[in-house]
Amino acid sequence: MIATARACRIFLATLICLFASAIPIQAQTDTASSATAAKQVEQDPMGRPHKKQDWRKIETDHKRWLEEDVKDIITPEEESAFRKLSNSAERDSFIEAFWRRRDPTPDTEENEFKEEHYRRRAYADEHFSAGMPGSKTDRGRIYIIHGAPDSIDSHPAGGPYQRPAQDGGGQTSTFPFEIWRYRNIDGIGQEVEIEFVDTCGCGAYHITLDPGEKDALSKVPGAGLTLRESMGLDSKANRGRNGLNTTGASLFGNNPSKQFEAIERDALLLAPPPVKYKDLKEVVDVKMRYNLLPFDVRVDFLKASPATDLVPITVQVANRDLTYAAKDGVQHASVNIYGRLTTLSGKIVQTFEDPLRLDVPAELLEKFVGNVSLYQQALPLRPGRYRLDLVVKDVNGGKLGTLYQSINVPDFNNDGNLSASTLVLADLMQPVPARDTGSGAFVIGPDRVRPRVPPANGDPVSLLPGDKLNLWMQVYNLAVDEKTGKPAASVEYRVVNAANNQSVYDETENAGSAVGNGGSLTLKKEFSINALQPGTYEVTVLIHDMVSNQSVAPSAKFAIR
Repeated sequence: MIATARACRIFLATLICLFASAIPIQAQTDTASSATAAKQVEQDPMGRPHKKQDWRKIETDHKRWLEEDVKDIITPEEESAFRKLSNSAERDSFIEAFWRRRDPTPDTEENEFKEEHYRRRAYADEHFSAGMPGSKTDRGRIYIIHGAPDSIDSHPAGGPYQRPAQDGGGQTSTFPFEIWRYRNIDGIGQEVEIEFVDTCGCGAYHITLDPGEKDALSKVPGAGLTLRESMGLDSKANRGRNGLNTTGASLFGNNPSKQFEAIERDALLLAPPPVKYKDLKEVVDVKMRYNLLPFDVRVDFLKASPATDLVPITVQVANRDLTYAAKDGVQHASVNIYGRLTTLSGKIVQTFEDPLRLDVPAELLEKFVGNVSLYQQALPLRPGRYRLDLVVKDVNGGKLGTLYQSINVPDFNNDGNLSASTLVLADLMQPVPARDTGSGAFVIGPDRVRPRVPPANGDPVSLLPGDKLNLWMQVYNLAVDEKTGKPAASVEYRVVNAANNQSVYDETENAGSAVGNGGSLTLKKEFSINALQPGTYEVTVLIHDMVSNQSVAPSAKFAIR
């Protein structure tokens, strides 16, 4: 804790008493009544009363994360939001978003901020413990928040000490103390010095604003005098009358305003550091955290031109998670979808925002809520790495869901090497009228291909017996035989049981005659899964270019329930 001088404490206590005596009794009573009423009835973000959550019943891991792991870096707003969450899923999602907001390189798997934070905690526990974990001491907390100082003036045994002139000068003896110096701390200033003193000699260093607190001779008459005291210009008995500085006045005088600046600075030193990476500020919004809307996303890649790819982004929402409003015998649900793609440097390259309106006859609602609704936006993008941010809102219910995903758009030219688009498992695959070619929802060239979207937990897409397994993909850069002037390629479709790697389907066909301009090939395959037993399977499409002797073999998993 931050130590202050006795004079300052007396001064502050006096102010508190004066202010307290000036408050009318009626106002205090009204305030107390309001506080009591607020404790009795609370409201959720939708304005509905609910019982206050017993924090003692929160899962141990979540409680430890809040009260130990991130105690020094979580903002008051974030802590308040976290404590109001109602279940483990919401708290897990909050924690994920908490670290993501602080990730300096969100387009990589590593979160350097998170790794550095836990490294600092481990270092603090190892080096600054003193009857308590080092991460809970003043030195440990400063180290966790601000990192290692640029220099340390350490006096682990105390002993003889020459005071600086601004602290009164003169020779004395001290308790163990350290002065940490930082060249710069964002939001606080440059050349920041933090003094810690161990007055008990037990290793329990604490921050002090009083340069005289480390003086071991402060209570010994006639010992450890300052320059003014040794010159007869002041008395040691006058110490403590100079604000925060109990060494007494220096030859240069004292500046009380500087002392109060020190109080403010030291309060900032132990405050949570500012969040620098706020691309999705709404991830800490209390309302959203109370009203999470789950959804799944699929991102596919196919070649659009020599310089760009077409990137279909498919969003899937379970109908049962939406809120319906009845009107004229029809149940209405509405979903707003917002998406944004940015480069690694933060430049916005694409945005989209669309409503998805669902109107269901009342008698069909029960069947409808057992299905899902899909939305797709196909964007042209150049090869490279991007950040995809998505926000999905249930308009009627106010529920909100967000997702961040790093995507790597491939270069299908790749010096002319054989390459392939994403292998799409589709629940619908059919040709479209010529007038609709290349436009409309789920339309890729002359086909409507509606993909099956795997769940966010990483499980494969799920099929029921009787469903059709539709495969769609494209192959690029097939070579042409110089003698015949034609390509030569084979396509093999394999399906294996993922549990035992046993083949359940294998078919090979010659695809050379289907190759189009530029050596491209579109593959469309439909077959029944009726003969397959429940379980998980992997389908692979092996394309072998017999001219260039190159192969690609994209694969995908699916499960039969």
